[in-house]
Amino acid sequence: MMKVVWTEPAVADLDSIHAYIAHDAEIYADAQIQAIFEATDRLERFPQCGRMVPEIGQQATRELIVGSFRVIYHVAADTVRILTVLHAAQQFHSPQ
Repeated sequence: MMKVVWTEPAVADLDSIHAYIAHDAEIYADAQIQAIFEATDRLERFPQCGRMVPEIGQQATRELIVGSFRVIYHVAADTVRILTVLHAAQQFHSPQ
């Protein structure tokens, strides 16, 4: 089983997403964050379930689409690192 690790930028993304949605509806903000966590929990058993990030084109950098958000992650030997959570309209720019 893989270990899922959230990077600091990804946690900051979640905080920003929650704050933005909560401005209008706290209950929907909570639900969106919960949906993201539920999706990433599946990565422990199925790390390859997301598609390759089109902007990168590398097998190890993948994404899950959760509602209107892209959860971008990197798969290594025994770890899945959540890199960022973006709105689906945003392009990913690799920090590498």
